[in-house]
Amino acid sequence: MNPSFDTYQLAEEHDALREAVRALAEKEIAPYAAEVDEQERFTTEAHSALVKSGFAAVHIPEAYDGQGADSVATCIVIEEVARVCASSSLIPAVNKLGTMPILLSGSEELKKQVLPSIASGEAMASYALSEREAGSDTASMRTRARLDGDHWVLNGAKCWITGAGESSWYTVMAVTDPNAAKKSNGISAFVVHKDDPGFEVGPKERKLGIKGSPTREIYFQDCTIPADRIIGEPGTGLKTALRTLDHTRPTIGAQALGIAQGALDQAIAYVKDRKQFGKAVADFQGVQFMLADMAMKIEAARHMVYVSAARAERGEPNLGFISAAAKCFASDVAMEVTTNAVQLFGGAGYTRDFPVERMMRDAKITQIYEGTNQIQRVVMSRALLG
Repeated sequence: MNPSFDTYQLAEEHDALREAVRALAEKEIAPYAAEVDEQERFTTEAHSALVKSGFAAVHIPEAYDGQGADSVATCIVIEEVARVCASSSLIPAVNKLGTMPILLSGSEELKKQVLPSIASGEAMASYALSEREAGSDTASMRTRARLDGDHWVLNGAKCWITGAGESSWYTVMAVTDPNAAKKSNGISAFVVHKDDPGFEVGPKERKLGIKGSPTREIYFQDCTIPADRIIGEPGTGLKTALRTLDHTRPTIGAQALGIAQGALDQAIAYVKDRKQFGKAVADFQGVQFMLADMAMKIEAARHMVYVSAARAERGEPNLGFISAAAKCFASDVAMEVTTNAVQLFGGAGYTRDFPVERMMRDAKITQIYEGTNQIQRVVMSRALLG
């Protein structure tokens, strides 16, 4: 028996995609990363570059004027952008998060209404699940939607909405049956447009990191949308939301992976150049061991992210464990690697003259959003215990 292992590698088009995105990121995104963080402004340069090159929403199927990139390719785009600017990587990542419920459960008419504008870069999408009193406990949300003739009327508020204010479309989870025997069965999913009456955007959150990506609350005050903007059947919204996360948690893993790789690249360059005790810092075995551990964990995270993305692409059942594991492991690695990168820079790493302190701040959120890493461990343990 002579098994072939040729299939255990990325396709040539994936490698070519990585080269193209890396070149774009280095040339058109990296030069603005520090300024965007310092000024806490939206990454307009990155958005323009990603839209122009077709990398802002590569996951949209060709049937809706998109490129139809597979899940691994989408992760590579996010990873390579995050390597130079985590904030900018949220453009392709959140476009996928915001549209995934529509792709999974939306009507054909709804897909045709929303997806082409995302594919063209004319619009962006955001995802609205969390509330102040319903973060990890999503079933306790208070936002309500009631059918009034041929319209739905929404009331309530959502928080921690990535891209809010910049996005045109929002996928929103709201309670449609407060008396459902099981709370999760009373939640439905909707698509809201920024111009719908009764929709408002709140002030920007003042954050530790990813400052180039706005995070805001959004409000619904008798917000009125057409009846056909419901995603799937009433009562299926939370199921769609959780299925969405199975598909998008690998993208957060990819973001974390890119941040970690960027920090390692910066640290390697610095320790080779920096001299102490008459020789390069890179010549000290203690430093070499730190670098080896950082690179080893990044490589392990990369494989887990790609495997989880590939399994999601194939539509395999029981994605919960692997998608949670990829997001959890990669984000823990990113936090460890960026912290060690700051250490390797010494006092310089603690200043804003070098990018590793920004990368360390940016890495932290990957352990928190799309489900805290404590929740990821709950997801994994449930999958293991059946």
